[in-house]
Amino acid sequence: MTTHDITLTVNGTAHDLTVESRTLLVHALRDDLGHTGTNVGCETSMCGACTVLVDDEAVKSCTLLAAACDGSEVQTVESLVDGGELHPLQEAFAQEHGLQCGFCTPGMLMTSLDLLAHDPDPSREEIREALEGNLCRCTGYQNIVNAVERAAQTMRAATDGGDRGGD
Repeated sequence: MTTHDITLTVNGTAHDLTVESRTLLVHALRDDLGHTGTNVGCETSMCGACTVLVDDEAVKSCTLLAAACDGSEVQTVESLVDGGELHPLQEAFAQEHGLQCGFCTPGMLMTSLDLLAHDPDPSREEIREALEGNLCRCTGYQNIVNAVERAAQTMRAATDGGDRGGD
């Protein structure tokens, strides 16, 4: 069994880990570091429940080797709450009833965060395209799209007004 000593900075905290060559990032996050907000769904990159940001890009952590992420910055859904205050995306998901059963929500949130970082004013079609790799088994996509649209508006208003707005 080959192991690797790696460093991951997860939600701003550096962690030194020893992982097997076959360890997937999602398992390193959940099993080794306790970031259980990242869900394991299909384990084939189809459902998106495991989506996290690696070096500011949304990735499916269920098919990415942890060793390949050595030295990377990883952002999980747990990072969205700031001082007990929900991120505008989380607020919008709650307000628009985009949560449904909640299993897909961490991946939806992280994919949406990546989208809004690159495009703060996406159209509804662009939101749908960005979320294509994330499956909601409750089939509540309309409310999720509404939530992302609402969060985008809130974040733009906060940016214009100088508030947090979702960093």
